[in-house]
Amino acid sequence: MSRTTDILLTALAPAVWGSTYLVTTEALPAGYPITMAALRALPAGLMLLAVTRCLPPRAWLGRVFLLGSLNFALFWALLFVAAYRLPGGVAATLGSLQAMMVIFMARGWLGTPIRRAALAAAGTGVLGVALLLIGPDGGLDPVGLAAGLGGAASMAAGTVLSRKWQPPVSALSFTAWQLAAGGLILLPLALTMEPTLPPLTMTNLAGLVWLGLVGAALTYALWFRGVARIEPGAVGMLGMMSPVTAVLLGWVVLGQSLTLLQGLGAIVVLGSVWVGQRANRAATLGAPVVAAKVPARLV
Repeated sequence: MSRTTDILLTALAPAVWGSTYLVTTEALPAGYPITMAALRALPAGLMLLAVTRCLPPRAWLGRVFLLGSLNFALFWALLFVAAYRLPGGVAATLGSLQAMMVIFMARGWLGTPIRRAALAAAGTGVLGVALLLIGPDGGLDPVGLAAGLGGAASMAAGTVLSRKWQPPVSALSFTAWQLAAGGLILLPLALTMEPTLPPLTMTNLAGLVWLGLVGAALTYALWFRGVARIEPGAVGMLGMMSPVTAVLLGWVVLGQSLTLLQGLGAIVVLGSVWVGQRANRAATLGAPVVAAKVPARLV
């Protein structure tokens, strides 16, 4: 399969993730961020485990739970904190710093060269997201800022380590392991830190099905597939598709205004993503991924 196809399939994941804010605000009960994250991760992970019938070996459990924490439990918890304490534009702009973090983490953990063009593309993309989302009411709550930066760092670390640790199983199985692990981490936190969830409506259930089956199981399988095939810096840049989708959905579905400045921001983001793919293309050529062996009965 061509690299262009790999990029397009991987880009579908953050594009779909852009619907998370709309679904969360319009279809889910407010005030239960950890519970919603657990209900998004654990059922999807268990379903994929049932489909793939592939369990991680004992030697991989530590890595799986670390990745599940970075990519899901910690990332989603901090994401909700940032969303509650900051204007959406500020939170999304902090999240877009993930692309730069991936470049530096990949250098340290994978030995991937740092390319000036890739850094410039990532910085330009952050500027584009800021133009797209930040308004005059942008706040600077310290806890929210820390959560936004922490969430970006968590996802960046999870992305790079998911590239570094590649088990010889399908992307769907790797996704199942991490989703289930993240859900198991979130479940006791939800039970102890948040009030009892009220009875769910059909709208609530539809929102959870979308976020769990499509926004987690399917899209993260595509994401981890791309992580294994595409340069880490290029994958990190694709994450900037999420705020573009979020703004477009707000305009189409909720009737929110779309200014000329926001349109310019969207063009800047898309242009930086394109430049980032070209700049990162040769960054890891010739650097094979070493995968740990998994017993055949588990595959």
